[in-house]
Amino acid sequence: MKKKGSGIFFRPNTVKTRPNCAVGLVLGPETPSVHPKKIPDPFFFAIAVSAMLIAGLAGQATTDATAYPDFVEIPAGPFTMGADPAADPRAFDNEKWSPAAGEGTVDVPAFMIARHEVTVAQFTAFVRATGTTMDANATAGPPMHPVTFVTWPNALAYCRWLESTLAKTPGPIGDRVRAGWHVRLPTEAQWEKAARGSDRRAYPWGDQPRRDRANFEGTGTTPVGQYACPECAYGLSDMSGNVWEWTSSPYQPYPYDPTDDRANLEADALWVMRGGHYGDPARQARTTTRGAADPGARRAFIGFRVALVP
Repeated sequence: MKKKGSGIFFRPNTVKTRPNCAVGLVLGPETPSVHPKKIPDPFFFAIAVSAMLIAGLAGQATTDATAYPDFVEIPAGPFTMGADPAADPRAFDNEKWSPAAGEGTVDVPAFMIARHEVTVAQFTAFVRATGTTMDANATAGPPMHPVTFVTWPNALAYCRWLESTLAKTPGPIGDRVRAGWHVRLPTEAQWEKAARGSDRRAYPWGDQPRRDRANFEGTGTTPVGQYACPECAYGLSDMSGNVWEWTSSPYQPYPYDPTDDRANLEADALWVMRGGHYGDPARQARTTTRGAADPGARRAFIGFRVALVP
C-alpha cells in the first residue's frame, strides 16, 4: 500500500503496527476513546419494529427517521474531488490529488443516497429482526439520533438486511432493488459528490462554516435532520458533523481509483470515513476531509448512511 498522507485515523495499538501509516488520532476496536468531548448518557427505549417495517416508502420524502431511508437521487456526471493545501490552508495533506495537481475530476454514475444517517431506531429494527448480537451501546441511544458504536462489518450487515427487506417492499425503491440495485455503503467519491455537489464547495452549504447548518464543535449527537440545510446541493442532512460516516472505500492516497472500491472488501485495511463528528472543529467537518478507521473501531462518534446503487 502506498504511503498515506496526514489525516485523521482510528487504529488499534499504535501506528507502528502498520508500515507507512501517518500519525493521526489513533484508536481501534478495544482501546478506550481519548476524545475530549463526551456525549450525554444514553437512555434505553422501546420501539415497535412492526411499525417501522410497514412505514411508508413509496418513493416519497419522509422526516420519520424510524422508517426506511428516504433516498435522494444524485445525478450522473463529473465533480471536483479533493482539495489543495497550497490553495486552501484548511485542507489536510491527504486531500491533495497528486504531486502535480491539487484537485481531480471524477465522473460518478447516477446513484441514490439516504437523506439522513441511519438512526438508532432503524438499526434496532435490524438487530431485532435478525437476532444479531450487538454492542448494547448501539441500540441504547435516543431513537432519532444517528446510530453509533457500530463497526464497518456491522454497517455492511445492516446494508444486506435492508436490501433483502426492501426487495419485498412495494413501491419505487423496492422496484429498483428487484431490478438489481443494491444497498451499499457509499464509496468515498459518491459521498463527496453528494456532500459538495459540482461547485467545489468546502461545506455542504458553501465555503464557510456555519453552526446553524450542522452539528460540530458541540458536545453530543443530535437527532438526524435537526439542522435544516436549504443550501445543501442535494438536500441531504448532517453531511457535516453529527457522526463520522463509514464508506466502502479502503483508505489509500489519491488519486482516487474506483477499482480499489470493488476489490478486497474483506481485506485487512483502514476504511475511509467522511463528514467529521459533533465534537470536531470546523476544519474536520469539511466536504473533502478524509478520516480512516480500523474496521473493528466502535466509537460514540462513528456511524453511517446508506446508498442505493445500480
